[in-house]
Amino acid sequence: PYVIVCNHQASLDLMGMVEVIPERCVPIAKKELLYLGTVGWACWLSGIIFIDRHRRDAAIDVISQTARTMQRENVR
Repeated sequence: PYVIVCNHQASLDLMGMVEVIPERCVPIAKKELLYLGTVGWACWLSGIIFIDRHRRDAAIDVISQTARTMQRENVR
């Protein structure tokens, strides 16, 4: 398993990054994107994992659970 870290400048950049990242790779995005109408729906339907940057404990839990799933299922 590996992690790709990208620093994008706008909410729509995430949609472009989804096209260039390797297959079987799931992006993690800020939860605020979920509430951007069509962009939020598209992100949610494509399987993006959302983290709440304002609640540190919840964000750590989501990332930890994702890491455990990656190790358990041996996915990248």
